[in-house]
Amino acid sequence: MIYRIAPAAFAALLTLPTLAFAQTTTSPSASPAPPPAATAPSTSSAPATSPAMSKDIQAKVEAHIKQLHTQLKITQAEEKDWQQFADTMRGNARDMQAAMQEREQRYPSMNALQNMESYQKLAETHAEHLQKLVSAFQTLYNALPDEQKKVADQVFKSRTESRQHASTGSRTHTE
Repeated sequence: MIYRIAPAAFAALLTLPTLAFAQTTTSPSASPAPPPAATAPSTSSAPATSPAMSKDIQAKVEAHIKQLHTQLKITQAEEKDWQQFADTMRGNARDMQAAMQEREQRYPSMNALQNMESYQKLAETHAEHLQKLVSAFQTLYNALPDEQKKVADQVFKSRTESRQHASTGSRTHTE
């Protein structure tokens, strides 16, 4: 059900280099999903009218933001652009969780067409989030000095390579 796609969808939202929507389409035969987490109010600087994220998702988003902040060596001068990017990540995660919760609530009564339409809606939401995230990251990236851009390039490249390696398992490509 929906919990099987949730971890992959949030992973896609959290990692800029691996933003392909294909990650959010986990097959029904995937490993069992973790039990649903209870929702809790968000502690971010986002407006109070935003849907609350589960504590688990919120913790993952915050951990990822903190990790990227450290890896990218964000300076005090870059904090304003960084906060815009981080807030976009938080908002995207909240919105995606709300969209998936809505799908989950409707899932038991969906017919096949409605099921496909709900996936389309998730894909559209994901695409809108990517546009916002790329725009926020572009502002930050363009403000970075060249040496820091090289660091960012390497951080995102290594994340992509790591995920690609993980998705292929330990297989080697000797063909």
